[in-house]
Amino acid sequence: MSSNWASWSAFASASPDLAADVQALFEQYGQGFGYLATVRRDGGPRVHPVSPVIADGGLFCFVMASPKRADLVRDGRYALHAYPAELIDDEAYVAGRARPVIDARRRDLVANAHRAALDIDWRLFELEVDVAMVTHREGHPRIPEYRVWRATASPG
Repeated sequence: MSSNWASWSAFASASPDLAADVQALFEQYGQGFGYLATVRRDGGPRVHPVSPVIADGGLFCFVMASPKRADLVRDGRYALHAYPAELIDDEAYVAGRARPVIDARRRDLVANAHRAALDIDWRLFELEVDVAMVTHREGHPRIPEYRVWRATASPG
């Protein structure tokens, strides 16, 4: 991965159609659903279901006390894949670096907007984007169309 990371809003400004398709696939069931891959201490992958949130110009994830949270604190690299769709074979994927949200105003704004329980030990992470991709399989499923955006083309 590159060392250039973009906020969700920078990605959406640089590639609005792709960002809209990625968001639609993550939010196809209303609330965001996906699988978050993190890097374990031994370098192996760890995958968990999550509910990503797109709000306030960012892509966020509330993470409970767990091995997944320890992974993100230690090594912020992540990959996020949208939950599979029922009616289409399209896929959405983003990868980059997760950073804890330390700005209390921003954390409270996202938490209030998404009714995060205040009595639970969660931390809010912003998922900065290095790469975003949608795979579209309309027509012939063995010949997919890939649309990819990389932060190296638009650092931010």
